[in-house]
Amino acid sequence: MFTDPFMQRALLAALFLAPLCALLGVFVIARRMAFFSDTVSHSALAGVALGFWWGFVDPTLPMVGFSVLVAAVMMWLKERTELLTDTILALLLSGSVALGVIILSLLHGRNYQGELNRYLFGDIVAINWADVWLGAVLLVVVSVGLFLQLSSLTLLAAQEEMAQVCGVPVRRLNYLFVLVLTLTVAMSIRLLGIILVTSLIVIPPAAARSLSRNLRQQIIFSVVFGLLGGVGGTLVSYQLDVPCGSAIVLTCIVLFLISLGLGKLRAERSQKALPT
Repeated sequence: MFTDPFMQRALLAALFLAPLCALLGVFVIARRMAFFSDTVSHSALAGVALGFWWGFVDPTLPMVGFSVLVAAVMMWLKERTELLTDTILALLLSGSVALGVIILSLLHGRNYQGELNRYLFGDIVAINWADVWLGAVLLVVVSVGLFLQLSSLTLLAAQEEMAQVCGVPVRRLNYLFVLVLTLTVAMSIRLLGIILVTSLIVIPPAAARSLSRNLRQQIIFSVVFGLLGGVGGTLVSYQLDVPCGSAIVLTCIVLFLISLGLGKLRAERSQKALPT
């Protein structure tokens, strides 16, 4: 298993990207931005379709570019209009998917079904060394940036108005966070696929919440769960010969159920330990 080059690439990609998604997921959940990551991942379909249309052998670059464009449009509409955030996200999600489907339907002369399935559902064979090292760089840069700005991001997640009063550069941090989240989602699509990538951002921090007492613990538990889910799911997919993205998601869900049970047991023990 570990001597296969494609498995080495897949395991390293999971080792780098899964903890990164879980780390960002803590702040995504705190800021109620799960629907945003879902919108960005689904908008990647239009980017993939444009890449095929323009003749790209590997449509990763137009996919990332279009995802960043959608994120920028979302921030612009949020600042310049009175539309609610979920309305903007629903508009962009449905519009991007519709655009992607139309472009794919207009393509003639080449069968893109195989390549499209890789982006929709993930494919460990499609991961190359460039993706792996880009994921490593992204993990290091984002981790350092998050911990340097941890206090500001925590205050921003808790109360944006209070953060602005305290001198936190809210607008700049919002744009940086959205950019980093968009790049992370786009990079993780190769491993999980467009359909499932949001789950790696949402499930590990949700599992960590059952066991953590503060933000520091939630970050640590979330990263651990993301790491176990990503690497464990990749190994399961190889052993059972099933899609990698689905195996990672189901592994994360099992970890979530275990954490939920452990959290309830701890709460019951704490209740019994209270003096009557």
